[in-house]
Amino acid sequence: MKLEIITPDKTIYNGEASLVQLPGLDGSFEILNNHAPLISVLKEGRIKILDPEKQEKFFEVKGGVIEVLQNKVLILAE
Repeated sequence: MKLEIITPDKTIYNGEASLVQLPGLDGSFEILNNHAPLISVLKEGRIKILDPEKQEKFFEVKGGVIEVLQNKVLILAE
């Protein structure tokens, strides 16, 4: 799936991912390929990305919003 993580200053990730783990307000959750459409709020925590080569990447965020639509994930992070 296509993943883009944007902060007010810059784009910190733009590429493919096979899994995204996020810190939701009610607990952490994961997004996989072909996930149902979703809009959710994120709390402070760590975003974990598993890229197609099975490499893990981590990004610390102070909160934000996620939108999942048609196998595209957009995260607006603080």
